[in-house]
Amino acid sequence: MEIRISSILLAALLLPGCSWFHRGDKGPKPVVAEEPQADPSIILPQVKRRAITTPKIKARDIELGAYFGALSIQDFGTNPVYGARVAYHVSEDIFFESFLGRSKGGQTSLEDVFPNITVVDKSGRRFTYYDLDLGYNVLPGEIFLGRGRAFNSALYMTVGMGAVKFAKKDQFSLNFGVGSRILITDWLALHMDVRDHVFETSLTGRTKNVHNIETTLGFTTFF
Repeated sequence: MEIRISSILLAALLLPGCSWFHRGDKGPKPVVAEEPQADPSIILPQVKRRAITTPKIKARDIELGAYFGALSIQDFGTNPVYGARVAYHVSEDIFFESFLGRSKGGQTSLEDVFPNITVVDKSGRRFTYYDLDLGYNVLPGEIFLGRGRAFNSALYMTVGMGAVKFAKKDQFSLNFGVGSRILITDWLALHMDVRDHVFETSLTGRTKNVHNIETTLGFTTFF
């Protein structure tokens, strides 16, 4: 009898303790306060602006100037050439250009070997050409001289037709070439050109097409 009473009292003491531990497992977890995050620091870029001077190129479409250089007249040697040019710029890329140039042919190889033979007299050695060309600016850009100076430039191609007067005869001619234009100021430009004048002649005894390559340097002004 005493053993039963002891068992009942022991069970009564253990049951509240077990229920307390069981409730502790399912109870609300403690809330841990999160520390506020600091705002990221803002980095302001330190950019030093440089002063840029924009070119004040006036909207002028007509270009007028002169040039000089060397003309290789086929069978008559290389001789000085000079002339005038005028251009009209239809758009930023396309322009029309006309030329008037003069040179003078030298001695042929036949005349050097046989001095008594004259292929063309002195007055007939004058070489005059008139051309009308169509030009296209292929590579517009800039040329830099040092760190502080830049000049607007353009690489262009030309093709056209005209007439050549040589040996007292007028001949129809074709020409094509390539050149470079550098704007020194807003009204002055430097030109460097290489062109080939092609026409038909029979001065050397047989009819053939001759190539007369011209290399020139010139200046033009815009109006």
